[in-house]
Amino acid sequence: MLRSMYSGISGLKNFQTKLDVIGNNIANVNTYGFKKGRVVFKDLISQTVAGASGPSENLGGTNAKQVGLGSSLAAIDTNHEKGSNQTTGRTLDVVIAGDGYLSFKGADDGGTFYTRAGNLYLDRDGTLVATDGKKLQSSDGGTITVPADATQLTIGQDGTVSYVQGETLVEAGKIAVTRFSNPEGLTKVGSNYFQVSNNSGDPSDSVVPGEAGNGTIESGFLEMSNVDLSEEFTEMIVAQRGFQANSRIITTSDEILQELVNLKR
Repeated sequence: MLRSMYSGISGLKNFQTKLDVIGNNIANVNTYGFKKGRVVFKDLISQTVAGASGPSENLGGTNAKQVGLGSSLAAIDTNHEKGSNQTTGRTLDVVIAGDGYLSFKGADDGGTFYTRAGNLYLDRDGTLVATDGKKLQSSDGGTITVPADATQLTIGQDGTVSYVQGETLVEAGKIAVTRFSNPEGLTKVGSNYFQVSNNSGDPSDSVVPGEAGNGTIESGFLEMSNVDLSEEFTEMIVAQRGFQANSRIITTSDEILQELVNLKR
């Protein structure tokens, strides 16, 4: 009977975590390039009351008798399915059509950051940067700079950033697109960024858009969050009912304990 109480407690903890993940998904429903999370449960160890026995000449075999001891978190996944594209008409808004991530260099030794959010900006020096100032990396590992007197800025599908200076067409550089063998292994570090983890695999050798399986670049669009509100609200109802059911297990176990205590008055 006490086992049921502790099973209910484990269920409450798990559904609290599930609601936390759902809440974060809904909060980021309009965050560019956001990838939703998903909670996966697994059962805990089962206590064997009686072991299984094999069949004999005159008697058949019997199965084991086991009582489960609750549930625990198996994983909190990140779903890297592509979100829908939103038309902006802004040249510096880019979306990756296919697989891959834009890469940005952190300050000093901050490492490399990866994202699907393609809202780019120019800083005072004309360098392409993210909203927080991290510099966009080019396919040769450098940065991309556009001079102040440049006109007719364009970004091609192969990631080439071009502009007209005077009467000359100049290529400022090519935007890098990086792929990973296991993108779900990337670690979320906030501000729409991911970083390499022990299980994500190393960045791809080829970072040229459109080559070696890399996605191409489309200018004038932004990738929206892949959160589906109908799915999230449905999961919220499931989590709420699951929480209520586990609460009822604890309440019922408590009532039975009270009956046992009241046997002797």
